Amino acid sequence: MKFKMAPNSLFAILLRSPWWISMLLVLVFALASGALLPPQYVLFGAMGGLPFLVIGVLAAKRQWNTPSSARVTETRDRLAAMAWKDFANTLQAAYSAQGYTVTRINAKAADLRLEKNGSSSLVAAKRWKAANQGVEALRDLAADKQALGADQAIYISLGGVTDTAQRFAQEQGIQLLTDAGLTQLLKP
Repeated sequence: MKFKMAPNSLFAILLRSPWWISMLLVLVFALASGALLPPQYVLFGAMGGLPFLVIGVLAAKRQWNTPSSARVTETRDRLAAMAWKDFANTLQAAYSAQGYTVTRINAKAADLRLEKNGSSSLVAAKRWKAANQGVEALRDLAADKQALGADQAIYISLGGVTDTAQRFAQEQGIQLLTDAGLTQLLKP
């Protein structure tokens, strides 16, 4: 059985918080131990901060390459102002920089075909500016994935994705690339 942390436990909340908060708690434990405990027990009291140290290191590792919210917003605004041709060229350059062979295709939903190490992926991005994405476009992408024999499918959107569409994407193995993921892909 796989261990699953309760979503609102202290450690789960700290994992979602900035890493330095956990490190601050480690410092609080150490200072409180030094101030409140007899000298022979200070080390043992300070060890109470070890779980927070572990959580802080894990949070820092997760957050290391995550773009800031300001950078996500700036990228989002820049992409929203682009015309389709410019956006497609930007995606093509980003995937090429990651070592993919990129081919533009004219399928029902898919716009790009990526190939790398014998694996192929379809990318749907034409509706990247739509405010809210539903299941229909994902169904079309899943059909293209099957018809064209692709291993993976990626759906790119600046807008939100409905809960139903998220469930459908998860069931069909379609990767949803929005906000931070898109900013990470397009990093300079």
